[in-house]
Amino acid sequence: MPALTTGVGHEPGLYELLAALPSKLKPHASHPEETTFLQGMFGEKRLHSLFLIHDELQQYEERKPTPVLNNAASLCSQLTDELQRKSVNAEINELLKLLAKPHLKSLLSVHDMVAQKNYDPKLPPMPEDINDDEDSVKIIRLVKNKEPLGATIKQDDLTGAILVARIMKGGAADRSGLIHVGDELKEVNGIPVDDKKPEEIIRILAQSQGAITFKIVPGVKEDVITKEPKMFVKALFDYDPRDDKTIPCKEAGLAFKKGSILQIMSQDDATWWQAKHEGDVNPRAGLIPSKQFQERRLALRSSSAILPIQRSSIRRSYDVAVDFEDADFISSYHLVGFRRSFRLSRKDKKTNKSMYECKKSEIYDTADVPTYEEVAKYQRPNKAKHRLVVLVGPPGVGLNELKRKLLISDPQHFSVTIPHTSRPKKNLENDGVEYHFISKHLFETDIHNNKFIEFGEYKGNYYGTSLDSIRSVLSRNKVCLLDVQPHTLKHLRTAEFKPFVVFVKPPTIERLRETRINAKLISGKDDKGSAKPFTEDDFQEMLATAQTMETQYGHLFEKIIVNDNLSEAFGELRVTLKKVEMDTQWVPVSWTHS
Repeated sequence: MPALTTGVGHEPGLYELLAALPSKLKPHASHPEETTFLQGMFGEKRLHSLFLIHDELQQYEERKPTPVLNNAASLCSQLTDELQRKSVNAEINELLKLLAKPHLKSLLSVHDMVAQKNYDPKLPPMPEDINDDEDSVKIIRLVKNKEPLGATIKQDDLTGAILVARIMKGGAADRSGLIHVGDELKEVNGIPVDDKKPEEIIRILAQSQGAITFKIVPGVKEDVITKEPKMFVKALFDYDPRDDKTIPCKEAGLAFKKGSILQIMSQDDATWWQAKHEGDVNPRAGLIPSKQFQERRLALRSSSAILPIQRSSIRRSYDVAVDFEDADFISSYHLVGFRRSFRLSRKDKKTNKSMYECKKSEIYDTADVPTYEEVAKYQRPNKAKHRLVVLVGPPGVGLNELKRKLLISDPQHFSVTIPHTSRPKKNLENDGVEYHFISKHLFETDIHNNKFIEFGEYKGNYYGTSLDSIRSVLSRNKVCLLDVQPHTLKHLRTAEFKPFVVFVKPPTIERLRETRINAKLISGKDDKGSAKPFTEDDFQEMLATAQTMETQYGHLFEKIIVNDNLSEAFGELRVTLKKVEMDTQWVPVSWTHS
């Protein structure tokens, strides 16, 4: 092989030699295949990287700083003794005081400790009893601190071997890069594990302190590691791994609450995802049930328990005495123009076939199993339309009172929709003010074309809230305030409206008796509506309906306000809506792609 030469006075590094090899060897290759082979072998990126690292380490070794001395503290003591033997003058006296200061002594002592210590890495000695017939093994030593190892193990059903089942993203094992899924564990701190169950090995690891040495037979490792994109989800249910009998390792589980924002770190396992709380500084991920797995097991429970309850509660939610044209409750005055969603009283329900409908059936809405929703950050751009504000709550809880206070506080900023009706216009009524008056035939055509978010029929006339009436308010750069039955929320949750849903919840029954003592509930017995005092049944109905709404649709609520005190509830609502306009929120990822 010909010698490789470089410039005079320059010692070539391995990386330079490697880069020069293909051109130097090319004239000596007798066949084109040899040239191709050499270029492929010496052009391998990983080989180049390896030699480049070697050269960098070599250069570091040559210029590595070494301490001039490692006994500065003792020299300082000797100098002090010498100075004290001399005749004392002002300069010597000042120097002695300086050398006697504890800060200087501590600094010199620390210097000597650092200078005397050897920081070169020390590898653990190779075991002497390795069987030559045994598969190739890795000896790995990890230093254990307070955090878990970040890996789970399982026992192979056929061979009984202890295998690494998963590596938790961001954990100690993952950061080391030395342990991989599929590796077979042979020993822990010199203790063979062939005859042990996974629970016994976990106890050994829990009792180990400091460095832990693993003897591992490497499994099959993929050469290409794909980096998963960042994915964030909003949890639509509460989860505690301690209560989950199916989780492979409770200690590795991640607990969360409904509404938590989770960053999904890995979906390699179809049953158990790896995730961490958004913004958590701890890099280690935890196990959570995957969307598909959670949907399956919740659907199994729903088939026998949840759906029958939902169907009965849907029927019960209609059995409330509330006027379809007026307010939830009034304190001592009559509210005009605050039209509730079109729901009828107990009496009217018996005589009307079409009492309350929306674009799709309620059973369709409740069939979805809430697990996770992929989300992204969203901040309303300047001059963009406002998000639709939807208020949800049981009749009598005070939705119209809150809407009225918002409108009075800033009528140029907040507005409500104008409903449609097929009834004739009355005296002193104006089209487009109290109602949009249209013919019954046109109303039915619009119903067929899904133009109403909700509608109802009362005494032969239709009433409804149209999607266009919402668009009309938003197009005027106003915040549209809307209250609807909760099962219509899914049809409003679109990129166009980006609704912010507020659930107004009643307080305890004791507080209801105190705060509603002088209030009255609107009855739907006649077209004008009449007020009647709250009864104990009304309070019980309000609480039961609120509980049903929260159980079935709580995963869609972004804010819950307890209307214990109307002024305080209004203040909380006003602050919340200001943040919606100004701050960044997590919204369904599909809303950010429009």
